[in-house]
Amino acid sequence: MLMTACKSTIKIKYPETAKDNVVEKYFNTEVAEPYRWLENDTSIATESWVKAQNIITYDYLNKISFRPDLKKRITQLTDYPKYGSPFKKNNKYYYFKNNGLQNQSVLYELVSMDSEPQVILDPNKLSKDGTVALSQFAFSNNGKYLAYSIARSGSDWNEIYVMNLETKELLQDQIKWVKFSGIAWQGDGFYYSAYNEPVEGKEFSNKNEYQKVFYHKIGESQKQDVIIYENPQFPLRNCSAHVSSDEKFIYVTVTESTTGNSLYFKDLSKKDSQFQALATGFENDYAVVDNLKGKIYLLTNWQASNQRLVEVDSENTEQKNWKTILPETKNVLQSVKLTGGKIIAQYLEDAANHVYAFDFTGKKLFDVKLPTVGTVSGFNGDKDDTEAFYTFTSFTFPPTIYRFDIAQNKSDVFKKVEVSFNTEDFVSEQLFYTSKDGTKIPMFITYKKGIKMDGKNPLMLYGYGGFNISLNPSFNVARIPFLENGGIYVVANLRGGGEYGEAWHLAGTKMKKQNVFDDFIAAAEFLIKEKYTSSKNLAIDGGSNGGLLVGACMLQRPDLFAVAIPEVGVLDMLRYHKFTIGWAWASDYGTSEESKEMFDYLKNYSPLHNVKSGVKYPATMVMTGDHDDRVVPAHSFKFAATLQDANNGNYPSLIRIDTKAGHGAGKPIGKVIDAQSDMWSFVMFNLGMNPKF
Repeated sequence: MLMTACKSTIKIKYPETAKDNVVEKYFNTEVAEPYRWLENDTSIATESWVKAQNIITYDYLNKISFRPDLKKRITQLTDYPKYGSPFKKNNKYYYFKNNGLQNQSVLYELVSMDSEPQVILDPNKLSKDGTVALSQFAFSNNGKYLAYSIARSGSDWNEIYVMNLETKELLQDQIKWVKFSGIAWQGDGFYYSAYNEPVEGKEFSNKNEYQKVFYHKIGESQKQDVIIYENPQFPLRNCSAHVSSDEKFIYVTVTESTTGNSLYFKDLSKKDSQFQALATGFENDYAVVDNLKGKIYLLTNWQASNQRLVEVDSENTEQKNWKTILPETKNVLQSVKLTGGKIIAQYLEDAANHVYAFDFTGKKLFDVKLPTVGTVSGFNGDKDDTEAFYTFTSFTFPPTIYRFDIAQNKSDVFKKVEVSFNTEDFVSEQLFYTSKDGTKIPMFITYKKGIKMDGKNPLMLYGYGGFNISLNPSFNVARIPFLENGGIYVVANLRGGGEYGEAWHLAGTKMKKQNVFDDFIAAAEFLIKEKYTSSKNLAIDGGSNGGLLVGACMLQRPDLFAVAIPEVGVLDMLRYHKFTIGWAWASDYGTSEESKEMFDYLKNYSPLHNVKSGVKYPATMVMTGDHDDRVVPAHSFKFAATLQDANNGNYPSLIRIDTKAGHGAGKPIGKVIDAQSDMWSFVMFNLGMNPKF
């Protein structure tokens, strides 16, 4: 029987999840781990559990009467040509395009902007179901080759292949066990980062250790690749290489976590030169922008929480001799490009972008005028180019590509997409609210014009709050049906993110992580107080670190939310660091092993360890992918099992486990549409909406 749009109180018979008698001891505190067995993602028992859970979940979703029509509407909205900003390489132009519903975007080449585009690489031909995605790509500086990496089924593991650009033929070169790596060309070869081959059956769960930088020469086997950087005494460090466009310098970035890095360089023009340290330690971030006439330009938050641009003489690299070109300001210096003989600097002001041009002394030349409050990406170009391309978008502004005349400071629309809805019917505004400790927090609110703020509107609150990542205005067609049916969409810019620089980030890390949850809860309370919605009409959503956010907040304040969607979430805060790359997140979270104080703090908010029987939790649909080797699905498996065991039967506690899918990157459009249709169906149904499409 199909269910009409009213909040479900149907009692669900969940699959029975076996319990073990596993107990872990932390600083003399015993912690029960009854579902530890679900960490074995390749066992027959876990596979059977996944199938049983999906049967229950899809049985529930299939009964939502409007779900097929919602999927049709999302499919219709998704079916429009999507373009990436063009970029220039070896005197040719390249860009990505998706015709509408292609699972993966296709790479095209243009000899000139007026020529007929030619397909260079079509990832849709790499698999029948679109689950093989392009991950990284790099053109050789001599114009001979294109090296690209692919990811299968959403995994972080990559394989690198090489194409002859003249013949468009694939060469015999193939490199495996690449992860968290770019591709950096030097001559007829390139640098990449890789790990040792993992233990069979543990490819998607074992801890990633001993990453190395290799050099691969075209035509040779991977076994012949030379290690050019490794640090065996520190197995939990990552290293990656970057080569300047003139191939004068190679840079190696070394990290211990997601925050802070060391930076080394070598002058490739000098025979037998050795790596020198540009910056050591892991307290600050150092990113190479470019080099020019022996000067290296770095973007750094060293002595500048909001970042600054410095110039380093490659012959005199001591930090005391660094020259500041763009000093720190009250706004975050987010990115810098050296293009068209100018410095193009992108700043973040109250979570929205502003772009300015400077000369190489740091003198401001002009503002780049943007259409409205929103987000910019691009400005890719060589130092001597006269033009650059950038993409602008916002919540009600579909991605639009502009061709920028650098000398004239003139932007013209290059590609404007047509989406089948009227943007003029909607409004997006920024407001500020006060968190628990008095901190002012920004939020973006988007809704249909004419909505009455009477406290009865369905509302989706989204957040992240971690790893110095900023939530800027963005466009997503899957939100439109919710907005068209009277829903309000809100993004809260929580501490832990990068909206106001490193100080804002650190205010939501380790022993201050509760600030992030308090900020999110305060956002919900503000929206209710101002009559945008009410607790019975309020849903929350977040992915990865945002999945942790949703999990923690739904447990701390179950009375405040009607629906919760923790997506690919970090939900076991006591063991997260034991899987794949989880150890690198310790700079944000701390670990359960470093001190009793940190263990107690983590256990106090860890979603897996704070589910209580007899509590009425919101309608919940946990979402994950079976190939997620970033945040392993065991997080979601164990949390869902725990939530179901405690469920009092009033509202659903479901888990949706996508197959041949990972953390999200490279997911084929077909799977994206399916996931978004299921999520929004669950949300709208449990908010009591009667949507029309």
